[in-house]
Amino acid sequence: METVRRLRAMASLCRQTSAHHPDRSWKLLAEAEFWEHLANDVLREHFEQCTAGSSLAPIGDDPNTAESSARITA
Repeated sequence: METVRRLRAMASLCRQTSAHHPDRSWKLLAEAEFWEHLANDVLREHFEQCTAGSSLAPIGDDPNTAESSARITA
């Protein structure tokens, strides 16, 4: 998570710098987007690693949920 914070800080710095250098703002804003993209990739990878070993089934796959809702509607 430290990496995500640092990448987003770089994006923020690029945006702030672009406000002070309008002649280079298009390049700095593109670079900010690049850093944000990297941060999102790192975050997505972290999330996938955390959920890879999870034994949680999606809500619709739980047979007990279907039985409970059938009893409620009956």
